[in-house]
Amino acid sequence: MAKVGIIMGSKSDLPIMQEAAEMLELFGIAHEMNIVSAHRTPDLMVEYARSAKKRGINVIIAGAGGAAHLPGMTAALTALPVIGVPIKSSNSIDGWDSILSILQMPNGIPVATVALNGAKNAGILAAKIIGASNDQVLAKIEDYMNDLKEAVIKSATDLDESKNMLDD
Repeated sequence: MAKVGIIMGSKSDLPIMQEAAEMLELFGIAHEMNIVSAHRTPDLMVEYARSAKKRGINVIIAGAGGAAHLPGMTAALTALPVIGVPIKSSNSIDGWDSILSILQMPNGIPVATVALNGAKNAGILAAKIIGASNDQVLAKIEDYMNDLKEAVIKSATDLDESKNMLDD
């Protein structure tokens, strides 16, 4: 059963939103992915959001470009946490329209918003939300964070060694 629902406004968002799915797979979290447009298929969006909990979804990641109403409208329809991914689309104003549409939600309808095209972080955040009550997922996140730390330490060591070779 899927734990995270990943939805996007159109097929053109898929290359970005796929990064969220890849992170969830890394952490062993089941997910589903669908195209649900707030503007072109509003009834489908309402049904998706209202039935998510019943289908076993714990967190929804919603990506959208342009006017980017999908994350906010989804959050208005469900008590589940919603993570919004603003996407820089072809009709976008450098992505700012998407960022502000998702970020500036009215009081009472929060949407956690990640960076422009930041679906990878949305996947990590969804895993952390699930990991708060699942020790196995939390352990995988801790391992991932340790791998990030080790990669930085290795880069610093490699840089220092390269610098010393140039000084010789």
